[in-house]
Amino acid sequence: MSTLPHLPALRGGRPYESLEKTDIMDHFTGEVVAVVSQVNAGILKKDLQKIGAGRTALRKFTVAQLVEISAKAGELFLNGTLPLGDKGHTQTAEQYVHTLSGTSGLPHVMVRRNMAKIHYALTHVGTVLNGLTRGLPLEVIDRGYGEQSGAAVSYYPTTQALGLVMPSNSPAVNSLWLPSIALKTPVVIKPGREEPWTPYRLIQAFIAAGAPPEAFGFYPTDHEGAGEVMRLCGRALIFGDANTVAQYRDNPKFSVHGPGFSKVLIGDDCVEQWPEYIDLIAASIAENGGRSCVNASAVVVPRFGREIAEALALKLGPIQPLRSDDEGAKLSGFANPKMADYIDGAIEDGLKTPGAEDVTARHRGGDRKVVFEGGTFLQPTIVLCDSFKHPLANREFLCPYASVVEVPQADMLKEIGASLVVTAITKDPGFTSELLDSPLIERLNLGPISTMKISWDQPHEGNMFEFLYKRRSIERA
Repeated sequence: MSTLPHLPALRGGRPYESLEKTDIMDHFTGEVVAVVSQVNAGILKKDLQKIGAGRTALRKFTVAQLVEISAKAGELFLNGTLPLGDKGHTQTAEQYVHTLSGTSGLPHVMVRRNMAKIHYALTHVGTVLNGLTRGLPLEVIDRGYGEQSGAAVSYYPTTQALGLVMPSNSPAVNSLWLPSIALKTPVVIKPGREEPWTPYRLIQAFIAAGAPPEAFGFYPTDHEGAGEVMRLCGRALIFGDANTVAQYRDNPKFSVHGPGFSKVLIGDDCVEQWPEYIDLIAASIAENGGRSCVNASAVVVPRFGREIAEALALKLGPIQPLRSDDEGAKLSGFANPKMADYIDGAIEDGLKTPGAEDVTARHRGGDRKVVFEGGTFLQPTIVLCDSFKHPLANREFLCPYASVVEVPQADMLKEIGASLVVTAITKDPGFTSELLDSPLIERLNLGPISTMKISWDQPHEGNMFEFLYKRRSIERA
């Protein structure tokens, strides 16, 4: 057996070893832990011409059967020993935790929380589909037509495959594509460079649970190859920063997952009680190392801005890196230290513009960017801004970061801009009505609910069923 695991490309589920390979390294030690075959855009073009075979294989199953397979895959993903590459290696769940932590910088406790989210999504696919389809009988998807609420309905697939250009920041983002298998849609995955482990393990879990291998494409590739995934798949998910996703945002072929700019708002009627909400706001900012699009990146209040910023800084500022296996670890390292350099520099540049103060600076007792046991970390940052016009007021970074901005309640919805999640702490019927009417809020939490709380049957960013299926009119004699 080879010393190092080799992750092959999976072409229609079949392993493929390329001459070109890249090393994946432990971000703390610099040790190479695996090699990954790289494929070029030409291979993707060739394979995607035959992608219909994956859908044909999935159509042999009913949706109900694929829901059962998904649940089995969830158990295998969370607890099983699964193949790791094509050289005879296997991977236990605990080995997955250690490996992903080492290459991504996520501490073990966060990896396990992400695993639990993926496990929940897989073992509740039936519930998820019920929410996404608004109670559509699953047999309608099998037959292509049927009844819902006494009316004739028909749905047809919008694509032969779902393309996925995945990031490396958080394993739980893979939860977004999981319902596609039960919806009989193959996946073509371009994994994140530092995080091939989760999609590969999920594929192996699905296959071990009884899903057809032809339904899975796993293509480590370069920027050109990623472009082919986006171009040739009828539907695709794209993840990235604002510049990366901007070109895809207005095209219905793509489901865009960029910065969330999620926020916590406190209304006039509740702001006097702000100390009661500090723990909730801090958790919204810092859970999962601040790496999720649903992490709060701004706190908007009509008054008490400085007091709230100070309280958050006192709570989050002292947080420091810990060993990756420490159950109390709250910060994630950066597999690519240049990203930490960029973020630290962007914050410092923003602070040069008058009207912003890093309130956490005096609580952390040192630099924001630190090296701990060979890993690079960014400690939490709370910035008090004098208005939303300040360049740091509506920014999002891959670390615990948030601005605190005072805005009159009457102006909040004019100022905050598009927001993936808004937690609005208010009981004011008028303000609640304005929030419900706003087209800028993707997911609205009314009351003291963390921005991090996700309900899988109420998607916070796009509806996978409506993305993969379209309703048609139908009459039958």
